[in-house]
Amino acid sequence: MEYKDQKNPKTERPPLEDLDEMLEQLQAGTIGINQDMEPLTDAPEEEDSAEKKKEKEPFNLKKELISWIQVFVTAALIALFINHFIIANSQVPTGSMETTIMPGDRVIGSRLSYRFGDPERGDIAIFIYPDDEAMGIKTYYVKRIIGMPGDTVDIVDGKVYLNGSGEPISEPYLSEPMEPEPPQHFEVPEDCYFMMGDNRNHSNDSRRWRNHFVKREKLVAKVLIQYFPKIRVLH
Repeated sequence: MEYKDQKNPKTERPPLEDLDEMLEQLQAGTIGINQDMEPLTDAPEEEDSAEKKKEKEPFNLKKELISWIQVFVTAALIALFINHFIIANSQVPTGSMETTIMPGDRVIGSRLSYRFGDPERGDIAIFIYPDDEAMGIKTYYVKRIIGMPGDTVDIVDGKVYLNGSGEPISEPYLSEPMEPEPPQHFEVPEDCYFMMGDNRNHSNDSRRWRNHFVKREKLVAKVLIQYFPKIRVLH
């Protein structure tokens, strides 16, 4: 059955399905009275104008350079802060710590370990070499902590004895046995440490120094990781 407009019999009315669809669109707000039956767009005009304005802005070399300088300066300040307060980055130049650390190896130590904790026997530590410091020179050494504050250290027949013990300490990290030397006796002062290299036969350490002990405040960092030529945890 067809419906005709009474005023204009030749005009056909839209089918009921179209009327139902128009009603749903009116209720949904996608079309309105006296406007085209096209969905409203969601993109705000302000965003379009802002994007167009941004596209039209000419390239400013000075502004770009200042931006890059700010990035580099910020990165440098962050790196300086980390290296000064959090980590110590060091290259070991000699073989005194072989085979734990080889000449040319690069290691990272934690400054926080000795800021918020106490040194322990067996730690591999970065510290200020006391003989050079006595001459006003700052030189960093890497050795292992053997004697703690208040300890007595006796070196007899290539073995290390602590606090009068009849048994030498276990040192599985040594590259080779120590060559026997005349007996040596050391008494570690309070707040000081006795340092030795793992390569005992070729190490300039507390046994050889004029100032035999490293003060607590001169311990810079606890060595944790070797990162060159390979990455590994150090013990």
